[in-house]
Amino acid sequence: MKVRKLADLEVSALGLGCMSMSALYGPPADKAEMIKLIRFAHDKGVTLFDTAEAYGPFLNEGLLGEAVAPIRDRVVIATKFGFDIDPETGERRGGTNSRPDHIKTAVEGMLKRLRTDRIDMLYQHRVDTAVPIEDVAGAVKDLIAAGKVKHFGLSEASVTTIRKAHAVQPLTAVQSEYSLFWRGPEVELLPALEDLGIGFVPFSPLGAGFLTGKIDENTRFDATDFRNTVPRFTPEARKANFLLVDELKKIAETKNATPAQVALAWLLACKPWIVPIPGTTKQHRLEENVGSVDVELCETDMNVINTVLGSIRIVGDRLPEAALKMTGR
Repeated sequence: MKVRKLADLEVSALGLGCMSMSALYGPPADKAEMIKLIRFAHDKGVTLFDTAEAYGPFLNEGLLGEAVAPIRDRVVIATKFGFDIDPETGERRGGTNSRPDHIKTAVEGMLKRLRTDRIDMLYQHRVDTAVPIEDVAGAVKDLIAAGKVKHFGLSEASVTTIRKAHAVQPLTAVQSEYSLFWRGPEVELLPALEDLGIGFVPFSPLGAGFLTGKIDENTRFDATDFRNTVPRFTPEARKANFLLVDELKKIAETKNATPAQVALAWLLACKPWIVPIPGTTKQHRLEENVGSVDVELCETDMNVINTVLGSIRIVGDRLPEAALKMTGR
């Protein structure tokens, strides 16, 4: 596995998003099998593991903590605060909560669930418009000074918010959705991150599975799968958007790779400070994803991908309206 740097934090070129093991893509997967999968990922060279208190809530952090306990000093744990979750019961109270006292209480719970004495990367999951970002950054700065947190990050934040936070406590990384299925960050976010020297961690780098080529208009999702509520994943939108996958498959054939591998390789080729975090619950998919680091895309390949796929109009928003309102703030 190749390595990359998010600011001054060295991680594997490809991380593992653990969310789908516990939440949002259907019922939680078998815990024992997921522990095996996380450890298998580390055996394959993955060192960056991404979770959040909201996944479950709390279930995913507990799973990851148990899985990496034997290899704690050889991995980078990233987790997130920011939703209004009761720190004792895990009850979702609705909306966001990034009050400094809540952040610090939330971190204490994270440390216990993750079975560790420090969090390598702590993200604000969504910007809380009721709390100045300078206060949020200040709270994380205190946690860093106390040795409980090593690095600070933001998720789905605007460039203005990023700059304000960075001025108080330097950011190591920013997360946002980014893939051939959603290229919004190219307009303002990526140039700003490059200017500030902040790393970028794209989540949903395979377009919530769509870029694998295994989802079409006839696919039926589990009743609890969040994609049932996403405009981009209606049967009609999937049918229209499959043109993107068709073109991606053609390019993949020329590289002796899968569409998913080319989609991930494209992200890796965009910038040396981009570290995608595809998620999966299947070992063969993990192996396929890891194989993307060996797919070389030359300048001509990138031009073809950007020209051909970039000209395809994607049908449907990437998130439901209520969720979109919580991004880019």
